[in-house]
Amino acid sequence: MKETVLVFNLTDKAMKLKLEQTLFPYHVRLKKVLLSDYNKTLGTILGLSEEEDSKPEPYAGGELDSPMLIFAGIADNKLNLMLQGLRNAKVTIAHKAILTPTNIGWTPLACFEELNREHEALHQNK
Repeated sequence: MKETVLVFNLTDKAMKLKLEQTLFPYHVRLKKVLLSDYNKTLGTILGLSEEEDSKPEPYAGGELDSPMLIFAGIADNKLNLMLQGLRNAKVTIAHKAILTPTNIGWTPLACFEELNREHEALHQNK
């Protein structure tokens, strides 16, 4: 799999430019995910798997509440460098995840909801 960062709902042009400039030296593919693909699994969006049922209906709901990034196929040391670079560039995207065997079958909405639950749980303890 080609090292890829899935980008969801990044409408801030300045933030998008910072993201692109920061990740460019790492030679990763940035893939903007269309709203109509939100019914597909992350694996399908990345071209790693096909939908088991017939093609899902295009998503007709609303956009995510905030931007989200999914990192796929990136080695840990490179990912750490990329994340540090994003922090240094002040790319503030709170919803970030790594593609795993667990979430590869999730839709973007399910992944976003899980990240929200994790964020709330972390901040309840503070």
